[in-house]
Amino acid sequence: MRITAFGDSLTAGYGLAQDQGLVPQLQAWLSARGHDVRVANAGVSGDTTSGGVLRLDWTLADRPDAMIVALGGNDLLRGIDPALSRANLATILDRLAAEGIPALLVGLPAPGNYGPEFQQAFDAMYPELAQAHDALLVPDLLAPIQAQVDAGRPATTLMQADMIHPNPDGVALVVEGLGPAVEALIARVEEARGS
Repeated sequence: MRITAFGDSLTAGYGLAQDQGLVPQLQAWLSARGHDVRVANAGVSGDTTSGGVLRLDWTLADRPDAMIVALGGNDLLRGIDPALSRANLATILDRLAAEGIPALLVGLPAPGNYGPEFQQAFDAMYPELAQAHDALLVPDLLAPIQAQVDAGRPATTLMQADMIHPNPDGVALVVEGLGPAVEALIARVEEARGS
């Protein structure tokens, strides 16, 4: 089974050794749990939801069985209107549904510095899109890191120096949080195949 991880620098493994990024750590986690799955890294650092729409054809040419859609972080950093981000993600999810490719939508929470309206619109986007498109949902990719920080662990032990991208230990926490949802995605593919 082929799962494509379609995202930005958090997916691509920015700043990390090749075997320490999200995709290789997720691959190892799934393999250790007995899943015969290949996770392809379609993460592009700096990519926005608009960029995701533009490279969707090329990504789907590999015929994935399922897709993890983890875009929106760079839209946030650039203060892009959440209505545009939502429309782009809807376009991606519509295309996956049309091709019969189960999707796991992975979000991030908006910070408060763009104002409450922006924050509300952005934060509502992921759960509403997942529901509308029958996609699985992980509302906050970095929640496992935030939970550790809230419990008193220094963020510097889990993040790279830019405090945006997780270090290998942070990625390991993210994978533990993401893994069960990916297992649910695998189950959807197997159900659709009738196996």
